[in-house]
Amino acid sequence: MPMRAVVQSIGHAVPARVVSNDEIAAMVDTTDEWIVQRTGIKRRRVVVPGESTGMLSIAASREALERAGVDGSSIDLVLCATVSGDYVWPATACGVQDAIGASAAAFDVSAACAGFIYAMDVAASFLETGRSRRALVIGVDTLSRQVDWTDRATCVLFGDGAGAAVMEAADDADRGLIASVLFSDGSGAPHIRIQGGGSIYPHSEPWPEGVRDKIEMNGKEVYRFAVHAMGDACEKVLAKAGMSAEEIDLFVPHQANIRIIDSAAKRLGLPEEKVFVNVDEYGNTSGGSVPLALYEAEVTGRLKRGMTVLTVGFGAGLVWGANIIRW
Repeated sequence: MPMRAVVQSIGHAVPARVVSNDEIAAMVDTTDEWIVQRTGIKRRRVVVPGESTGMLSIAASREALERAGVDGSSIDLVLCATVSGDYVWPATACGVQDAIGASAAAFDVSAACAGFIYAMDVAASFLETGRSRRALVIGVDTLSRQVDWTDRATCVLFGDGAGAAVMEAADDADRGLIASVLFSDGSGAPHIRIQGGGSIYPHSEPWPEGVRDKIEMNGKEVYRFAVHAMGDACEKVLAKAGMSAEEIDLFVPHQANIRIIDSAAKRLGLPEEKVFVNVDEYGNTSGGSVPLALYEAEVTGRLKRGMTVLTVGFGAGLVWGANIIRW
C-alpha cells in the first residue's frame, strides 16, 4: 500500500471577542437582517490589541498536538496558511516552530481563503515521499486587522480564527488524503486584494490616490467566481479520485457565504445533512475557515474516523482547490 498522509488530530483557536451584526450596524449603514439574508453570518470573532495571528496559530497547534498525543519535538514540518502573518517577514510558521519546540522546516503558504486546501496538499507531498514523517498544518487569519470598518461591502464578512492539523506518514492505512486539486487565475487578482504595503506600493513611498492597505473587493465578481469555483473544484477532485458525490460522508466547504455553500451543495446533489456550516458563528475566517469547520464537525460528532470528507476553498489570487480526505 502506498504511503498516505493521515490526519491524526485537529485543534482550533478563536478570539474571545464576539462582534454581532447589530454592533456592525451601529458603525455602517446595514442591519442584522440584511447581513443574515445576504451572507448567513450572525456574528464573528475578532482579535483585540495584544492578540495576533501567531498567537492563534500556536494555541490551535498545541491543542492539535495534545489531541494527537504527540510532542511538538516530533514535528519535522510546519506549514502555516495565512495572508495576515505577524510580520511581512519572517514567516509566522517559524514562530510556531519555536513555540512548540520543533526542529522542523517551517514556511507560510499564501493562498488566501484556499490556503488550508493548498497547505494540506503540500504537506502530503512531503509525507507521501518520505521527506517528512509528521507535519503540522495550520490555517489561520486575522483579517479584522485588514478590514476597513467603514466599508459595508467587506466589514460584515470577515472574522478571525485558526485551525491546525497533525498529519503523519503511514504505509498501512486506508485513511488519509486521497486526492487534491489546486487552481489559479491571476487575471482575477484585482477583484479582491490589498494593494498598499507591498513592493509596488511600499510604505516608504507616497501612494497614488485610491491605493490603501485595506481589503478591497468587487463583490459581484467574487461571488460569480466563487459559485463556479466551488462546484468546479469539487467535481474535478471527485473525478481525480474516481469517486462520486454519493460516496462523500461530509462536505466541509470554505465558510464565506451561505448562498455560495448552498449552490455548491446543490450542484453536487448533496443533502443538507451532509453539509457542515458554521459561517453563522464565525463569518469568513479565510485560511482558518476550513480547519475550524473540520474541528467543529469532529467535536460535535458530525465527522468521525473513517468517514470521507470533501473540503473546498476559494480566495484572492484568484485561487481555488479541493481535498478528499478519509478521516
